[in-house]
Amino acid sequence: MQIKVDRVAKTRIQDVDFSNIPFGREFADHMFVADYVDGKWGGFSIQPYGKMMYTPAMLGLHYGQTIFEGMKAYRNANGEVMMFRPMDNFKRLNVSAERMCMPTIPVDLMMEALRELLKIDVAWVPTSTDSSLYIRPFMFATDEFLGVKPSDKYRCVMFTGPVGPYYTTPLKVMVEDTYTRAAKGGTGSAKSGGNYGGALYPTKLAQQKGYHQLLWTDSIEHKYIEESGTMNVMFQIGDSLVTPPTGDTILKGITRDSVLTLAADLGIDVQERRISIDELKSAYDKGQLLDAFGVGTAATIAPIELIGYKGQDLVLPPVAQRKMSQLIAKELTAIRYGEVEDKFGWMVSMN
Repeated sequence: MQIKVDRVAKTRIQDVDFSNIPFGREFADHMFVADYVDGKWGGFSIQPYGKMMYTPAMLGLHYGQTIFEGMKAYRNANGEVMMFRPMDNFKRLNVSAERMCMPTIPVDLMMEALRELLKIDVAWVPTSTDSSLYIRPFMFATDEFLGVKPSDKYRCVMFTGPVGPYYTTPLKVMVEDTYTRAAKGGTGSAKSGGNYGGALYPTKLAQQKGYHQLLWTDSIEHKYIEESGTMNVMFQIGDSLVTPPTGDTILKGITRDSVLTLAADLGIDVQERRISIDELKSAYDKGQLLDAFGVGTAATIAPIELIGYKGQDLVLPPVAQRKMSQLIAKELTAIRYGEVEDKFGWMVSMN
């Protein structure tokens, strides 16, 4: 693959306060761009991060053919830039592409592009263990056409930016039993833009009541837990770590898979099964609901402070007392920053 490189005349990195990085507000100097035309990917370039020009008739603006991924790069103790399971993210991008009737893009192509992009913007990778470089690959339809059909042209873009924590405090979540994030046979298992757009209004209603996020339930009975906002969700019930199984309504999270793998390796009883609200409430009443937390690339491991359900707040034990999730988070962070052996082969050097 030949990548045309057009570097910025002057970097903007001096304008960023790396000691106080808001999530998703700062962007590095360059972005990778590829276009799908006449049935193949081409036009590969790394160019200055900036605006792109399209007409109002661009199909992706009208019919929802947009997908994305999120991943992070870390700088370990030796100064190496390391990625956490990037091939899995690119594979999942292709799963989303297939579901949204979009072309797949070769994983090795995206890995090569990512390496080149990080070489150019390596200075943007934070050194603090509280921060990382977030990478956002996304794809959208670019045909100029008004009609409900798959586009013939697409653009894939990948840009980066330094980030701090996505959530800075433990979360207050509310059980959603009216609105639905995803239904059987729908697009819930794809990282499609419409899934998130449809969640904004019910999330806004919960936030007006003092909650940060929703705890989504199934679309049929509103009885079983699915996801929480931008994350998969897990619960400690007694000595077990319990999480809903993935499927066509629940995203197959890479951080989720990593946490379950790590937990099992630590000797924790891991259960992937349906969890009803009634079971959570019963466990809470018995003093067995010891922890709840979200897991995802952006959030990493985000502790849940309380769960709002039918006008009652189920207040969980203080985060400092939650030994299981803290142990998992500590081990996962140590792997990402090269402080312990990566026996799962998750980290990929980008140097």
